[in-house]
Amino acid sequence: MRRHALGFTLVELLISVAIIALLAGGAMSFADLAVKRSQEQELRSALRQIREAIDAYKVAADAGRIRRSADDNGYPPTLAALTEGVPEVGSVTGRKLYFLRRLPRDPLAEPTLPPEATWGVRSYESDPADPRPGRDVFDVYSLSPRTSISGRPYREW
Repeated sequence: MRRHALGFTLVELLISVAIIALLAGGAMSFADLAVKRSQEQELRSALRQIREAIDAYKVAADAGRIRRSADDNGYPPTLAALTEGVPEVGSVTGRKLYFLRRLPRDPLAEPTLPPEATWGVRSYESDPADPRPGRDVFDVYSLSPRTSISGRPYREW
C-alpha cells in the first residue's frame, strides 16, 4: 500500500498530458495570430510607403520638375522609376529625383520573388473594381489570395 501511494495512476497521467496538450495548442494558435498581425502591419506600412512615393512623383510631374509628354498623366511608368530616379527638368548637372530608397516587398508574397514582382499594379485607366496594369502605375495592391484577420482580402487593401 505504501508503494502505491507514491506514484501516479494512469488516469491522472493521461489527464495531465491532455491538459498540457490543450494549453500548448492554444499557445500555438495565439503565436500564429501574432505572426499574421505582424505581417499585416508590414503590409500596411509597405503600401503606405509606395502610395506616398507615387503621390510625390505625381506632384513633381504636375509641378514641372519631371519631363513628361503631352498625353502622359504624370504617374510613374514603373515601380522601378521610384527607386532608380528620374532626371529633374532644368538641372544642369543631370540631377535625379528619387522617391524611394528601396522598393518594399509584399510580406505575404513568396520570399524568392524580387520586390517588383510581389505587387499588383493598377494603371490610371483601369477600373478600381478590376485593377489592371497599363502604361503607368496609379496604385499597387497585394497579390496574396489570403484574407486578413478581419476577413477582408489583402488584395482590397
